[in-house]
Amino acid sequence: MTSFIDLVQKRYSVRSYRRDPIPNDVLQRVLQAAVLAPTAANRQSFRLYVVATAGREEELKRIYSRDWFTAAPYVICGCSIPAGNWVRRDGKNYSDVDIAIVFDHLILAAADEGLGTCWIGAFDPLAAREVLRLPESEEPVLFTPLGFPADQPTAKRRKPMSELVTFV
Repeated sequence: MTSFIDLVQKRYSVRSYRRDPIPNDVLQRVLQAAVLAPTAANRQSFRLYVVATAGREEELKRIYSRDWFTAAPYVICGCSIPAGNWVRRDGKNYSDVDIAIVFDHLILAAADEGLGTCWIGAFDPLAAREVLRLPESEEPVLFTPLGFPADQPTAKRRKPMSELVTFV
């Protein structure tokens, strides 16, 4: 069994995918990890769109134009549903926080299953709405391809902990 820290160290942003199909039980475990993610007040005010890429590559490239985006068997869109989400007293809606937690569970579960992902925020939200036919109540926040990596990880570059963590 992989330790959590080993899993976090193993996970990387994959930008090259094999077309190999993902077994359904593996896909279901990855999606179940996302469903189990904690959300503010357990509202679970999100929706995941799992899109099979085969035959839809050109249409999906309207959302994000890189060739590797559609090379994996699936692309997943994480949408928040702000109207249904918990709001802090000062008016801060936690919908973006919640979908980020959901996606983090999804990408770590994918890495645990030997799958690759790449967190994508630099997509065209209007194209995403059109291509996925999203209702107005849902906001596309994140995308990731989902498939078996065809590349190898490179060394992670991270700032030292001392620059990022302050004890008070």
